[in-house]
Amino acid sequence: MRNTLMTLSVAVFLAACAMQGEDRATAKSGNDALMSDTESSKALIAPRPGTSIGVGEILGMPHRSDANRARDAYRHPQETLAFFEVLPHHSVIEVTPGGGWYTEILAPYLRNNGELIAQVFDPAAQESQGSRDYYAKSNGELRAKLAAAPGLYDRVRVVETPAAAPVLGPPASADRVLTFRNVHNWTGAKNDGAMFKAFFDVLKPNGILGVVEHRAAPGTDPAVSAKSGYITEEYVIALATAAGFELAARSEVNANPKDRRNYTNGVWTLPPGLRVPEGEDPAKYKAIGESDRMTLKFVKSTR
Repeated sequence: MRNTLMTLSVAVFLAACAMQGEDRATAKSGNDALMSDTESSKALIAPRPGTSIGVGEILGMPHRSDANRARDAYRHPQETLAFFEVLPHHSVIEVTPGGGWYTEILAPYLRNNGELIAQVFDPAAQESQGSRDYYAKSNGELRAKLAAAPGLYDRVRVVETPAAAPVLGPPASADRVLTFRNVHNWTGAKNDGAMFKAFFDVLKPNGILGVVEHRAAPGTDPAVSAKSGYITEEYVIALATAAGFELAARSEVNANPKDRRNYTNGVWTLPPGLRVPEGEDPAKYKAIGESDRMTLKFVKSTR
């Protein structure tokens, strides 16, 4: 039994690494383009203090690669951030941002009047050498991305925390905590409850937790579905409720009814990963698009 569990844990970890690696590759192409054009980089500097750039304007800025722009049709950043009620003066924690797809939007949006904190996992606190190496590389790539464009990212704070006992910041210090397509990783690592408790602790009273996650079919066992990248909406709500949150609203802005959720290589079969089984036509999966996703808004109620 122990060997089986270890095998499953490794499989989940490697799948998560692959997916985050795909996101980083997409982000890297945009970052390379940014660094190759000094004048464009200078033009990206946010406006004077007291003013802010709207999300819609940021989506068209030249630091975003064509590949990242193409994903707007599936990730709906403007609508999603509006649903989570993210405002320019807020202190926002982006949880495990991967390649920084949302960081590219949040950083300039919050730069002058708010604060963006990128929460990553501390490599030294990981149990296996493989995960220590992975997080060291991942965190290094994120920091390099931020350092390459100070006009955008100079005020982003990166906070490393142990995965098993996460602390995201001082109690009641953040206005928003946002997580995009991460819950299945924590469920597979058996630290999802600890993560949601950390979200609750760091948020101010009436602060909002925004969750976007690949949505499994109702009634699916989370321990099974996590290995394919999907989690049920009911399970996420139960996690948040157990941590003390109240469900404020649900949105279908990131829904995709074409997603069948039953692929050989899990959610990574779909774009942007396109880990298509040998002999199958990638066009079939491109036609489906990215995954069906829940979009949930929770509040740290004072009642």
